[in-house]
Amino acid sequence: MLSSLITRPITHLLTRLRAFQRSTEGTVTVEFAIYSPLLLWLFVAIYTWFDAFRQETVNLKATYTISDLISRETATLNETYIDSMYEMTKLLIRGDSQITLRVSVVRWDADNNRYYIDWSRVRGPSLPEWTNASIVGITDDLPTMPDEERVILVETRNEMTPAFRVGLPDLDINNFVFTRPRFAPLVPFEGGVNSDGYHDDNPNGDETETLDPGA
Repeated sequence: MLSSLITRPITHLLTRLRAFQRSTEGTVTVEFAIYSPLLLWLFVAIYTWFDAFRQETVNLKATYTISDLISRETATLNETYIDSMYEMTKLLIRGDSQITLRVSVVRWDADNNRYYIDWSRVRGPSLPEWTNASIVGITDDLPTMPDEERVILVETRNEMTPAFRVGLPDLDINNFVFTRPRFAPLVPFEGGVNSDGYHDDNPNGDETETLDPGA
């Protein structure tokens, strides 16, 4: 009798333990609690990386757009025109950070075997204007051109801070696009060295060489 009283609760307890072992109730909830932080981090990381690639693509398209617009000009440009291109760049990029736009016209001189700057203008905080001396540093990035040929060089720079910190650092998005003038041999700038038919062949900018407008 005493043995039965002791054995019966033990047997009942073992039965309940076996049933608990075989039970699958609450498994999904436990797994979700374990994996949900990982899934959330994965979704955030995908969004952050996608947004970075999207912003880089938008910057590049905006740079091509500005370059194409300027390449179609046949009249002399001025400061107001560059201001409008800068405003359009900001509208196209739609970035929260500071955007810099640099527009330059680069000429190749075969006699001197080097590039020269007809004019260069900057809007924004992080890029200086190109000069005949400084342009030498990027000659490997410029295209091969015939003598006295010109290209319009448009550059944009935009600093991007990722929306979430998932291992992606702050990005400095730079774009470098050159386009040949479409409807005129050059795109002059008001008051620039080529606006009245001459240009500067001296890298220090202290001498000028007269061009024959009919050449």
